[in-house]
Amino acid sequence: MDRLARHAPSYRSICAQCRRRLLPVRTTTIRPLSTSTPNGAKTPDPPSQPPTDNPTSEPAAPTQPNSEPTNHSSTSPAPARAPEGPPSMLNNIRQVQFFAQKQQQHQDAKPDVWSSAGATTPTVDSIYDHVKNNPTSPHVATAARLTTDYPVLPEPHHLHIYSTRHNTHITLTKPDRNAIISVSAGSIGFRKAARGTYDAAYQLGAYVMGRIQQLGLLTQIQQLEVVLRDFGPGREAVTKILLGSEGRNLRGRVVRVCDATRLKFGGTRSKNARRL
Repeated sequence: MDRLARHAPSYRSICAQCRRRLLPVRTTTIRPLSTSTPNGAKTPDPPSQPPTDNPTSEPAAPTQPNSEPTNHSSTSPAPARAPEGPPSMLNNIRQVQFFAQKQQQHQDAKPDVWSSAGATTPTVDSIYDHVKNNPTSPHVATAARLTTDYPVLPEPHHLHIYSTRHNTHITLTKPDRNAIISVSAGSIGFRKAARGTYDAAYQLGAYVMGRIQQLGLLTQIQQLEVVLRDFGPGREAVTKILLGSEGRNLRGRVVRVCDATRLKFGGTRSKNARRL
């Protein structure tokens, strides 16, 4: 209180934070583990039992003061040495030891359902053996999915439609990617700027459908994959051909439609936009 009395004249005029600093510090006394009786004899320590909120839980084994450290690898671990310290610290240590012992017992008693060797990552063979010995196991669906032989679909023919602003290219290839028909708008008589028009692409698509029928390729083409590239006017024009009367013989053989437009990630610098 000497410090408080020294500042007594100005104690009421200071702020709350400074007032708290001037107040005496409160201290707490820690009760020792063993207390002495009036006649000098010491009272024994309380039995070591882990505190638990559930009264029906199983108590832990009593600890011995001179026992060896706990060995989790053995089947019957030796009791841990009793720690020393305040009662609150003792309760925390005993509780941690109790739950660690319970967790180790649970892990030791847990059977390995995959293999007798105790492999952490199950293999296809171990899953199959486990399901074979346990028909009611929930892993039956996993084993069936891993052991099922899925059919391999044959490679279809490919119809590539490459449409730019200036021209349209159509290529029909075999399943091994060898070209059968490869034409563009310039192959059917369009020149210069006319090759990039919608009308030129439409007539090119009709020409390709007629060539396929003339060469007798309809009997060879069982499945067809349409590959679209870029976004010129010929993209929509050839799509109209496939959906119209000209493509009625190939429309039912299409099994896949994909887009193969090139995307540039970084790359070289683009040309400046044209100013008109």
